[in-house]
Amino acid sequence: MTLKIINPESLGAPHGYSNGVLTEGGRLLFIAGQIAWDQQQQIVSANLVDQFDRALANVIEVVAKAGGGPEQIARLMIYVTDKNEYRERMEEIGERYRARMGRHFPAMVLVEIAGLLEDNAKIEIEGVAVL
Repeated sequence: MTLKIINPESLGAPHGYSNGVLTEGGRLLFIAGQIAWDQQQQIVSANLVDQFDRALANVIEVVAKAGGGPEQIARLMIYVTDKNEYRERMEEIGERYRARMGRHFPAMVLVEIAGLLEDNAKIEIEGVAVL
C-alpha cells in the first residue's frame, strides 16, 4: 500500500494538510467520528487543545487496532463547535498534531458545526485509512 500526496501548484502550497491523496492497493478503513473521551466515555478535558489531542489519539487507536499506523491515514474530517477558538489555538493544536502524526498530512477538511451529540465535546474527528 502506498499513499501519494497530490498538491497541484495551481492551488498554492497547503499548510498542514494535502489537497489529495492517491492510494495504490490496500484495504480501506473508515473511522467513525471520535471525540475526546476515555475508556469510561468521559470527556477528558474542557480544553479544546486537550480534546483535539485525545480525539486524534482515538482515531489513531482505531487504525492501530486494525493493524496500521498514523502514516496510513489518507483523510481526516474535523468538526469543531467554534472555528474561532480553533484558529486561536492552531499553534498548540499543530504541536499536538505533529507529536502524533509527524509530518504526515492527509487530505483534510475542518467544518464548524452548531453542536455535537455529546454536549461537552468541542471537536470530533473522523477519518479514512488505507491498510
